[in-house]
Amino acid sequence: MTLHIVAAFWAVSFLFIITPGADWAYAISAGMRERRVAPAVAGLLSGHLLATLIVAAGVGALLANSPMVMSLLTLAGALYLLWLGVGMIRQPSTPAEGQVEGADSWFRWAWKGTCVSGMNPKVLLLFLALLPQFTDPLSTWPIPAQILALGSLHALSCAVVYLLVGFGAQAVLRTRPSAARAVSRVSGAIMIVIALILLAEQVLR
Repeated sequence: MTLHIVAAFWAVSFLFIITPGADWAYAISAGMRERRVAPAVAGLLSGHLLATLIVAAGVGALLANSPMVMSLLTLAGALYLLWLGVGMIRQPSTPAEGQVEGADSWFRWAWKGTCVSGMNPKVLLLFLALLPQFTDPLSTWPIPAQILALGSLHALSCAVVYLLVGFGAQAVLRTRPSAARAVSRVSGAIMIVIALILLAEQVLR
């Protein structure tokens, strides 16, 4: 791969990352919990890396050509986002609440993050459409290795942005419980809207 191809991919990837969506909403929610940003972001990244591995292994193309499987994945992802969003609206996060959570919350936040990004079929389809376009068939690197390298670059950029979002929310909202609750409800509403869009697309099909 040439530096020009890598730079072009990073520019497109970064535009995708800085667009607020379910990942941002989840990172903000984690930012309002004590010591929950790192596991939440780790979970989000693992979901993106999982999508990268699926595309690199060629499984992504098979899934994309299986409408029934993609529909089931979309429904599962949409329902999960809907469940999370409703929960965030009914029980909005506040900085004070995070201080009394159990020790196993680290795993729960990481697992939820993996599901938020990993169960989003839009992430898989985006990678399926994006990653192969920036590979070089004349490179000495095999195509799967190039896809893994580009996916890792994407994950690194995600890590920087999501950590800034999460810790930024924590710093700004820690002393503002009412604002934290409002932001949590907005984040939940974003997840619900994304879930409803995914469900509507399935109904229209």
